[in-house]
Formats: sequence, C-alpha cells, structure tokens
Amino acid sequence: MRHHVVRRAVTILAGLALAACARAEREAMEPDVPRSLDTLTDAQRAAGWRPLFDGATTAGWRGYHRDDLPAGWQVVDGALTRVAEAGDLVTVEEYESFELVLEWMVPPGGNSGVFYHVTDEGERTYTTGPEMQVLDDSGHADGGSRLTAAGAAYAIYPALPGAVKPAGQWNSARLVVNGAHVEHWLNGIKVVDYELWSPDWEARVKASKFASAPGYGRARRGRIGLQDHGDRVAFRNILIRVLP
Repeated sequence: MRHHVVRRAVTILAGLALAACARAEREAMEPDVPRSLDTLTDAQRAAGWRPLFDGATTAGWRGYHRDDLPAGWQVVDGALTRVAEAGDLVTVEEYESFELVLEWMVPPGGNSGVFYHVTDEGERTYTTGPEMQVLDDSGHADGGSRLTAAGAAYAIYPALPGAVKPAGQWNSARLVVNGAHVEHWLNGIKVVDYELWSPDWEARVKASKFASAPGYGRARRGRIGLQDHGDRVAFRNILIRVLP
C-alpha cells in the first residue's frame, strides 16, 4: 500500500512539474511586452510602446460612425468600460502593422470583441474588421465552439482551449498584426495564428457568415475597435507598438 501511495505521489508531482514546464515554455514564447501602464519601462518605450488609453480619459477614441464618444462608454476604476447601450468604439488613428496589448474582463455570460483594420465604409465594425473574440466561455453559448470561443479569430480560426480565465477576472490579450501575419495571444499563450489573404484564409471567409460582407478583412490598415455586444465589458492597460 505504501509503495502504491508513493508511486501515486511521484506521478502527481511529475504531472505538476510537466505542467509547470509547459506553462513556462508557453510564456517564454511571448517576448518582452508591457503588462500595464504603471510598469511600462524605458526600454519598452524606446521600442515604440505607448498607451492607447491613458486610464483616465477617453482621448483617442470615438464612436463608430460618430465624431464623439457615446455616453455608454465611461472610464470606471481606470478601465474603459461599456456601462450602457452605446455602440462600438474605434480609435481616432488608423494602424497597419502593430502589436496591441490589453486586459479585458466580462461578467458571467459576457461577450465582446477587439477588431482591427476597421474602415469607416462598413455598416458595422465587423463587416470590415476581423475580430479577436472576448467571451466568458463557460457562461455563453459561443464558448461551445472553438471558432467562437475567447481568443478566436471569430468564425474564421479556432482558439486553443485552456487559456481564458473565468468571468470576473482580468484576461491579458495580445494581438500582433504584421503585414499579412496575425497572432492572437491570451494570458501568455498563443491561441491563434494565420495569414491574411492566404488561400486558407480566403476559403474560410468564403465558408463563413462574412462571405456576404465584401469588405471584410480587405483593408491593409484601419482603426482598432472595441465591441458593444450588449454586455458590460471593461478594457484597461491598452498599449500599442507600431511595427515597421
């Protein structure tokens, strides 16, 4: 019996060690990126990182198809927060190749998204801008499919499982758009990567609901968008680095 207990303990410890190694390996894949406004280092600033949201004002953001900021988006406890019906937000500036980091939090069942290359020609942000899904996987129906789960390239590329934190906790996200190459990172884990306009991407778009949106994913540059999907959602520590 004692030998059985010892073997079981060794197995458990080995499993924990392997999990720790795997986690460390995944985290090592993500380069030195800023984690918050408060910890932004001189080296990171020299590398081009700058705040896209200052934690106190809504400067640099406006409503989609609007010149002002909807009242339903407010700064709450240092986070850019959707508190009432408002529509989507977009950046005033446009970006082509960039790295974006941010933290997001949703309540139980919450749903939102982060878009890129959004143009003003679309009827909605999602008719031109591809989306990195923001979701409470366990509390929303979209969490039942990896194609629409947290971190996914919504309805186009599935996200790896096991990266998202539960509702009510902050999730760290990173979006890399470098020419045609795109990566989605969630809590230090790369959950998606793909090539825009590749044959695979074209086939997936054609098979998706975006096939009826001729401008979807076609722009080479555009605005970054935050989605009002009808739920409360908060974003903080939003920083960006333009890539050459």
